[in-house]
Amino acid sequence: MKLLSRFTPSTGMRQVPKSVTVHAVLLAYTVIALFPIIVVIINAFKERRAIFRDPLGLPDSDSFTLVGFEQVLLRSDFGLYSWNSLIVTILAVGLVLMLGAMAAWALTEYKFKGNLLITFLFAMGIMIPIRLGTVSILSLMVNLNLVNTLTALVLVYIAQGLPLAVYILSEFVRTIPKELTEAARCDAVSEYKIFFCVILPLLKPAMATVAVFTMIPIWNDLWFPLILAPGEETRTITLGVQQFVGQYVTDWNSVLSALTLAIVPVLILYTIFSRQLIRGLTSGAVK
Repeated sequence: MKLLSRFTPSTGMRQVPKSVTVHAVLLAYTVIALFPIIVVIINAFKERRAIFRDPLGLPDSDSFTLVGFEQVLLRSDFGLYSWNSLIVTILAVGLVLMLGAMAAWALTEYKFKGNLLITFLFAMGIMIPIRLGTVSILSLMVNLNLVNTLTALVLVYIAQGLPLAVYILSEFVRTIPKELTEAARCDAVSEYKIFFCVILPLLKPAMATVAVFTMIPIWNDLWFPLILAPGEETRTITLGVQQFVGQYVTDWNSVLSALTLAIVPVLILYTIFSRQLIRGLTSGAVK
């Protein structure tokens, strides 16, 4: 008891500063991450002069304006750009999740010739940026007659997101008890049914994590839409915003308003799936 009384206070004193430090670092990171978003949203509702005069100030009765949103909705086909971004993102993320889950299950559950080679290739896909192959990708899309189509963007984004999805989902597949699949096989359940009815429901938290990590780069990407789908009918939101950026004059009201409208869907989806994202990030931490 005397030993406990001697060491317990000191231990508590050591834990408190550590906890405070961790929370301070997390709070600082949160402020840094949210600061640009807040600045964009605030200045979207201010007139041009107020943006440059006081970029961090809140809009007041003199500086408040909706002219940027009016210009975005009237001067551009923002609805079409949003629809293109939505279609590309949904198709790419959905296929990445399904193909990634299948590949993760196959590489983890079955041992076959070439297993390590395929795993190594997926690991290389994480380490090597896909943009290094832009010239080859463009040449391939030209040969397949897929330039200025949304199909080209979907295929590229699947290749971009699949390696990370396989890596994350493979780690979660390894945490699933073998007894579940063995019991299903004893009941003469087919491998397809084991995957879709047993494994896939257990991967939902991990798939939510993969969906967020895959969706955000696709939604914010400017590189591949500019190269593979620059046409008016296939422009995405990020590419459509560029029409307000000129060589000598930039319509900052319209640019910031368009960016604000582009942020809204991502924030809504993150709010809806935040619990699944947190579960996916933490469920693999302990067994």
